[in-house]
Amino acid sequence: MQRSIALALLLLAGPIPLAAQTSAPLHRAAATITGGDIARRIGIIADDSMLGRDTPSRGLEQTAQYVADQFRSFGLTPGGDQGSWLQHYTIARHRLRLENSWVIVSHGRTVDSVRFTNGAKFDGGELPDAGVTAAAVLVSGTQTEAAAGALKVRDRMVLYAPALNADAASVQRVLRALYLGKPRALLLLSAADSSRFVAALPRQAPERTVIGPSSSEPVVIQVRAGALQSSFSAAGIDLEQLRSSGEPVSRELPGLDVVVQLSDSVISSISAPNTVGILRGSDSRLRDEYLVYSAHMDHIGITPGRPDSINNGADDDASGTVGVIELAEAFSRPGATPKRSLIFLTVSGEEKGLWGSNVFASHPPVPIKQIVADINIDMIGRNWRDTIVAIGKEHSDLGPTLERVNRAHPELGMTAIDDRWPGEQFYFRSDHYNFARRGVPILFFFNGVHQDYHEVTDSPDKIDSEKESRIVKLLFYLGQEIANASKRPSWNPKSYKEIVE
Repeated sequence: MQRSIALALLLLAGPIPLAAQTSAPLHRAAATITGGDIARRIGIIADDSMLGRDTPSRGLEQTAQYVADQFRSFGLTPGGDQGSWLQHYTIARHRLRLENSWVIVSHGRTVDSVRFTNGAKFDGGELPDAGVTAAAVLVSGTQTEAAAGALKVRDRMVLYAPALNADAASVQRVLRALYLGKPRALLLLSAADSSRFVAALPRQAPERTVIGPSSSEPVVIQVRAGALQSSFSAAGIDLEQLRSSGEPVSRELPGLDVVVQLSDSVISSISAPNTVGILRGSDSRLRDEYLVYSAHMDHIGITPGRPDSINNGADDDASGTVGVIELAEAFSRPGATPKRSLIFLTVSGEEKGLWGSNVFASHPPVPIKQIVADINIDMIGRNWRDTIVAIGKEHSDLGPTLERVNRAHPELGMTAIDDRWPGEQFYFRSDHYNFARRGVPILFFFNGVHQDYHEVTDSPDKIDSEKESRIVKLLFYLGQEIANASKRPSWNPKSYKEIVE
C-alpha cells in the first residue's frame, strides 16, 4: 500500500505542462522537423560557396543573411540592430601608445608617475575612453582565492601585492577572483627590481584584437611597486610588511589617489554578424521572459595549400545552426507558441573565442535578467544514433526538467546523457558559457568530437540528419516545458557560486 501511494504521489508531482505535449498542434509542429529539411539546410550552410564561414568573411555574412531570411519566412520579429535581423560587432586591431600611457599614484602633494615605457605593463581588459579612477583598496598578505573572492571590489581600483612567498599559480587564482569581482582596474604590484622589470617590457606594445561594443571588462596592469614608493610611504603603507603577513590583508586607501591613463590606437576595424529572431510569447504575464536557443554559425574557414582547402563545418556547427532554424519553424506553427517568448540566436566568432555570444550576452535585445535559460546546440549531427550529451544538467533544475521531458517522449528513441568528458571542460568552451557566467541557467547539447573535427572532411554527406531530427524534436518539447512552466529555471546554489560572475 505505501509503495502504491508513493508512486501515485510521484506521478502527481510532475509539472502539468507535460500533459499538453500530447496535443495535436504540438505534434504537427514537431513533425515539421524532418531529416530531409535538416540535410537540405546543412547542405546550403556547409556548401563550398560559404568558404568555411570564417569570422569575418563573405561566407559568414551570406550564412547570417540566409538564417535571417529563414526567420523572416517564419514570421519572427527581428532582434538585431535598429530593427534588423543582424547584430553586428566590431573586430578591431589595436595597439597601446606606451609613451602616452601612465599610472599616477598620489597622496597629498606626493606624486608618483609611472610611464608604460619604464614601470608599467598592460595585461588586458577593456581600455576606457578616458582615464580610470576610483576608490582604492589594497589586497595583500597570504591571500587565498576564496578570501579574495569574498572581497567587495566592484567598481574599485584594486592594488594587489602578492605575498613574497606566493607561487605563480596561487597569484593567478587570486587575480582571477579579484577580476571576477568587477573592479574598475586591477593593478598587480610587482616586487621586481627596476632593471629586471624594464627588461621584460616590450619596446612596442603588441597588436591585440578588441571585440566591440565594450563589455566593460576591468583593465589589468602590472606596475613595479618600487616606482610608487614615495606615495605609499606618504600614505603610511609598508608594502614589505603587508607582503609578509601570514593572514589575508584588505585595506581601504581613502587618502591614496590612483589614476590610470591609457592612450590607444586603432590599426584596423571590420565587423561580423549575429542573427537574432524573436517569437513573442502567448501569455501577457510571462511573455516578457525569454528562452534562448543558440548555436554558432561560423567555422574555421580555409586551410591553404591543400587540394580540398575549404573546412565546411557540417557538424561544427552547421548542424546546430540548422537545429535553431528548425526550432524556429516549429515554434512558429499554429498552436505551438508557448507562454514565454523565445529568442533564436546564431552567433559568429565562436571558433575565435566565443566572440559573438559574449557581445550578445553583454548587449542583448532584452534585459539579461529576463532571459530564463539558454539551450545551446553545438555539433549534433554525428556519432551515436540513440544518445546525445547534455552538458550542465547538474547545475540547475533544467537537468531534472530535461529528464522528465525525455521520459515523456520514448517515441523519439533519443536519450540525453551526462557529460562523458568532464576533463575536457566543454562547459567552458561553447557559447552557452557567456550566458551562464551572467546568471542564465543553461543546457548544452553536444555529440562529441570525431576524426573530422576541424578538418576539411567535416562534410554534409557525413551528417545523420534523421538522428538530428529526433534530437531537435526533443529540444522542441524541452522548450515547450521550460517556456510554459509557472516558474523560471533555478540554479543549484553551489553551482551559482562557482560559475556566475
